[in-house]
Amino acid sequence: MAHSLSDFLALTADRPQNTGAFEVESERILQVNLGGAGSGGAALGELWIKHGSMVAYRGEIGFERQGMLEQGIGNFLKKAISGEGATLSRATGRGQLYLADGGKRVTVLRLGGESIFVNGNDLLVFEPSVQHEIKMMKKLSAVVSGGLFNVRLSGHGVVAIVTHGQPLTLVVAQGQPVFTDPQATVAWSGNLSPDYKTDFQLKSLLGRGSGESFQMKFDVAAGGNGGPGFVIVQPYEERVAQSDD
Repeated sequence: MAHSLSDFLALTADRPQNTGAFEVESERILQVNLGGAGSGGAALGELWIKHGSMVAYRGEIGFERQGMLEQGIGNFLKKAISGEGATLSRATGRGQLYLADGGKRVTVLRLGGESIFVNGNDLLVFEPSVQHEIKMMKKLSAVVSGGLFNVRLSGHGVVAIVTHGQPLTLVVAQGQPVFTDPQATVAWSGNLSPDYKTDFQLKSLLGRGSGESFQMKFDVAAGGNGGPGFVIVQPYEERVAQSDD
């Protein structure tokens, strides 16, 4: 079906929602109103975004890539080893900033003192009030199967993640572990520390394996006080692209 130009413009026009600093546009684009009130009530003058996620903006907004030493020597070494495309940039100023990542679906979360781990490739943006720390995966299986690191986010503020399609959240109870494909795993609750299960057979080397040779195992530690946890997966096995810059 062909649209007239006026119909197309009306159909795809940006429509202010007046829902605060973060507005999801057509599920795939996030509008952030810099200079408006953030989740804490104060003016949101800056935020951290995934490097390369800006698709458009209005107003006076500047961008500065995160310095390699800005988060300490530990995070510098993790980034240098991984070489992955989850580098952050700081956006500052006033105006409307539009963010997207490969046509993925945008989900906006509000942290109220909780913590969450997010795959480095699936983190789109977060407020500066949210503390972040890069965490290395433990075992070689994680390196082979998916991303080399994830990001721990904690405190108070808004975080946006991106997924291929509608995400699914699975509850993790003590003694009832959940196993996931690392390439489909997006995020998990801060009280969980994944382990890795290897189902490696010679036929995997010959290209006739099931494709499920490595799995992440999520379980609540015995005697833990945090209660059940959760893990978020997407209906897609994502291979992390390496950054060239």
